[in-house]
Amino acid sequence: MKNLKITVNGTTYDVQVEEVGSSSAAAAPAAAPAPAAAPAPKKSAGSGTPVKAPMPGKVLDIKVKEGDAVKEGDPVVILEAMKMENPVNAVCAGTITSVCVTKDQSVETDTVLVTIA
Repeated sequence: MKNLKITVNGTTYDVQVEEVGSSSAAAAPAAAPAPAAAPAPKKSAGSGTPVKAPMPGKVLDIKVKEGDAVKEGDPVVILEAMKMENPVNAVCAGTITSVCVTKDQSVETDTVLVTIA
């Protein structure tokens, strides 16, 4: 096994690669496994108050864009978790300074979804 570091879209991954011995020319090569899906690139959070994911899930819809004015309690993102649609609401009034996720992206708890200034 070899340990390697691979960087994809600015994110570094530690991977282990198994080196297989050479086989006879008559043997059919083994089918390579499908590559694992790389996580979506993370956009840096803008200045202001972050709105974080309260649970792990999948981003179904983004209700705002940068520059939109929001009031406290306005829905900003819809997350799907446990086969339910869960609105994530603005934690304060202000202007959206950044949208840090994309539609269909999987997120973990405390992932910054948007920032409000």
